[in-house]
Amino acid sequence: MRARKIIIDTDPGQDDAVAILLALASPELDVVGITTVAGNVPLPLTSKNARVVCELAGREDVRIFAGCDRPMARKLVTAEYVHGKSGLDGITLPDPTMPLAEGHAVDFLIECLREEAPGAVTLCPIGPLTNIATAFRRAPDIVPRVAEIVLMGGAYFEVGNVTPAAEFNIYVDPEAAEIVFGSGVPIVVMPLDVTHKALTTRARVEAFRALGTRVGHAVASWTDFFERFDMAKYGSEGAPLHDPCVIAYLLQPDLFTGRHVNVEVETKGDFTLGMTVADWWRVTGRAANAMFMGGIDAEGFYALLTGRLARL
Repeated sequence: MRARKIIIDTDPGQDDAVAILLALASPELDVVGITTVAGNVPLPLTSKNARVVCELAGREDVRIFAGCDRPMARKLVTAEYVHGKSGLDGITLPDPTMPLAEGHAVDFLIECLREEAPGAVTLCPIGPLTNIATAFRRAPDIVPRVAEIVLMGGAYFEVGNVTPAAEFNIYVDPEAAEIVFGSGVPIVVMPLDVTHKALTTRARVEAFRALGTRVGHAVASWTDFFERFDMAKYGSEGAPLHDPCVIAYLLQPDLFTGRHVNVEVETKGDFTLGMTVADWWRVTGRAANAMFMGGIDAEGFYALLTGRLARL
């Protein structure tokens, strides 16, 4: 069976790093490139961190392209208060030696989607949607060539994590999110409603550490670091591993349940900027544009994640 071609668009971030490792550990997926965007930390650090993660996995062959350093229409908001100053606080890893690929991430997205057969490439954004939306706006011909977009972002029943109404990735660049959700590309959304059910526990973190590998130790150290913030904020026993849910869906979609509904992004609200307004009960009559996930088999998710990371 031919591997599914994906591009990971990311702003690493500890949970982004785990998502990248999961993809690189899975032969069903062909990571044709990684594009970085400003989000959890500024672009120079997200571009550095993506290379750190690929080198940790022994995959210096993966092409990494630096992308947009700010949202389409707003000042950048970052999240060092969650991820630490480097974005990958929790363990000290060597600075990367592999270079960034030449060219801008947006140009790579456009060129790759034009070169590959229509429907051959799935986009996996796990940060703000600036790169994807910029590519769609600059080259509308690529939009129908995208097989699917599987993204981490948004929230509905779980409400927001950066404001009372908005999830971080969408809040950072709501104009970009509006473009992507209005593009007509098939979209699968992993919102906080799902990721907050994929909590680390002490046993799950120690299972990573017990792998006895550099990858296992790094993942355990990252989760040890960033789970403190969520445990203090929510009073939970662990922290959500948001971004690996995107990759887990590609590998085992039966781990997730959701509804095909209409999702609109608020770009003007004084109190609701960046909110993903999901018509879960289908009361608006607006056409469905996204599979909005609401449930996850957390035990199956962590079994998949730990089993795959053991391969690296």
